[in-house]
Amino acid sequence: MKKGLIAALALLAIASIAYALLFSRNPAPEVKLTSLAGVSTNTAALKGKVVLVNFWATSCPGCVEEMPEIKKLHQQYAGKGLNVVAVAMSYDPPNYVQSFVAHNQLPFFVALDPQGEVAKAFGDIQLAPTTFLIDKQGNIIKRYVGVMNFPEVRRLIEQQL
Repeated sequence: MKKGLIAALALLAIASIAYALLFSRNPAPEVKLTSLAGVSTNTAALKGKVVLVNFWATSCPGCVEEMPEIKKLHQQYAGKGLNVVAVAMSYDPPNYVQSFVAHNQLPFFVALDPQGEVAKAFGDIQLAPTTFLIDKQGNIIKRYVGVMNFPEVRRLIEQQL
């Protein structure tokens, strides 16, 4: 009798975990993004694409370190459905951001967040770099605080594309 009860409880626990993994959603917030060039978009317009949202600053060593890898991700996967959005932290002067983007020839969408509204919507981001990987349905599937694990990011992107 005890073995049957233990087996039933174990099965129930496994079923609960499976249900949570399959049906729990963590939707990305609906935010408006404006690029350095003044082009606007929003997260709703990005549905149907895999999106990498990176909060960064020109004064952040980890951000500067990972930016060439983010550029490589864009170059490798943009044609397959990846959108990269780099959101400059509110304390980063726009002219510094513009200079960094031009110097490093960043080919993806770079947004300013002068009031910190985008960072606040994503969970009041204070630390840079912080990066979110969002699936085609608009759900956050991974959050990185600090420099990303790029082999893992590539694996996740390939699974989602």
